[in-house]
Amino acid sequence: MHADTSTGGYSALAGAHPVFAELLRKNGDPPGWRRPPTFATLTRLVLEQQVSLASANAAFNRLETRIGSVSPSNLLTLNDDELRRDGFSRQKAGYVRGIAEMIEASDLDLEAISRLEKEDAIERLVAIRGVGRWTASCFVLFVNGAPDVWPTGDRALYVSMSRVLGLDGVPDRESCDHIATAWSPYRSAAARMLWHDYLGGKNYEPTDSGGFIDGEGIVSR
Repeated sequence: MHADTSTGGYSALAGAHPVFAELLRKNGDPPGWRRPPTFATLTRLVLEQQVSLASANAAFNRLETRIGSVSPSNLLTLNDDELRRDGFSRQKAGYVRGIAEMIEASDLDLEAISRLEKEDAIERLVAIRGVGRWTASCFVLFVNGAPDVWPTGDRALYVSMSRVLGLDGVPDRESCDHIATAWSPYRSAAARMLWHDYLGGKNYEPTDSGGFIDGEGIVSR
């Protein structure tokens, strides 16, 4: 696992890009937003795909109320109808069940993945059914603490970017991702600062969201 380099990234971005200097002056450092390399973390990220963060949180909380610790063995005691009553789509129920089975069979070790370099970790994660590039990128950003991760396709980042850069509307995905290349090798810090501003900056009050920000759930497709 990488050391948390966010603070240094904030300073470096602020020194090189006036827009980030202004964000840092206005909002201060973003929250830590780190998560452990667990099945619960990956389950929460899967739930956040293509739905609102509030909806994902509600489903996760119902699951947690039903089974207690969100572990592979506990989840596998449920059938798909029970998962659907907790707010899982049929597809996502299949995804998390498959992930749980892989962990139980020792075919997936999230702790080991958390120690890999960024691209190796992402490659391993996207090989899992139900885990796309955004999900893998968020895992590597929040769990591994990799310093140069940009969760492509994240609408919240794109909206925030458009606002802080004073753009006329929200550019398309390719344009936003191209703009973000200028912030390498500190794109993780850039993402955190943009998310923080999107959520209200210094007025942001953490919730029980588990440390994650809207991702694919608010992407316009």
